[in-house]
Amino acid sequence: MATITAKDVAALRAKTGIGMMECKKALVEANGDVEAAIKILREKGELKAESKMASRIAADGVVEILKENGTTAMIEVNSETDFVAKNETFQAFVKDLLKILIAQKPADVDALMACKYDDEMTVEEKVKEMIFKIGEKLTVRRFVVVDGVTSTYIHGTGSIGVIAKFVTDVEDKPEFAVFAKNVALQIGAYPTPYLCREQVPASVLEEEKGILLAQIANDPANAKKPDAIKEKMVMGRISKFYDNNCLLDMTYVKDEDMKVGQYVKATAKELGGNIEVVDFYRFEKGEGIQKREENFAEEIAKMTAGK
Repeated sequence: MATITAKDVAALRAKTGIGMMECKKALVEANGDVEAAIKILREKGELKAESKMASRIAADGVVEILKENGTTAMIEVNSETDFVAKNETFQAFVKDLLKILIAQKPADVDALMACKYDDEMTVEEKVKEMIFKIGEKLTVRRFVVVDGVTSTYIHGTGSIGVIAKFVTDVEDKPEFAVFAKNVALQIGAYPTPYLCREQVPASVLEEEKGILLAQIANDPANAKKPDAIKEKMVMGRISKFYDNNCLLDMTYVKDEDMKVGQYVKATAKELGGNIEVVDFYRFEKGEGIQKREENFAEEIAKMTAGK
């Protein structure tokens, strides 16, 4: 049996970030073989991830963006706490994932997890190693890869990320960069589901019309009006729906007298070219994830029980 020294244990700990006792046990089990010990630690990390952490909620984390060679990638990776999201190792891992997205362009998260992270492991294996190393549940939640002319925006330390995509022939002008950043800021500040009116599904419009007709019918001042008048009232209110739900119909945040669509046309005219906003993506960290509500008084009671 190989002799395991304190230096060996310290070296393995420095390489993996795992506790001293776990490193020593792994080295003993691997008979001093460092690579075999790392494999053992990964396997134990996998078990830990699948059992003890499976039920935990990872609703914190970060949204990050990388732009290289005409391709822009945005990803959301979730952790359990803000503390881990600020960890340099975690942030470096997220940046590595963005590079993989741009280089390999996987179709979905499952395909990303199957991508090679490095010469030794896949992304999925790296995630499991990170879980064991950091001690929190981590989830690669979603990503998008966009080719072409884009502008991006990250709010704060990664709570919101935005990619706006354009088709234009004036992308080399500095004024266009300012314009495009303003559009990205608008998307970040005012979330909206659709780019333009044409993107709103007919089913959504019909549901909205039904709600508006019900509101009119329940209003004594309007209930007895002819159906034709009610229909005109509905169409007027549908216009307000577009204002609140379609980017190009929204009021431009820096000029309340102008719609975003009007800002696009005015900038194109000013720069003497064509500009079209063709798509946008907005990720907000943890949106839609049901966060566990903590009862701190109850937790303290549990911790002090019997003392």
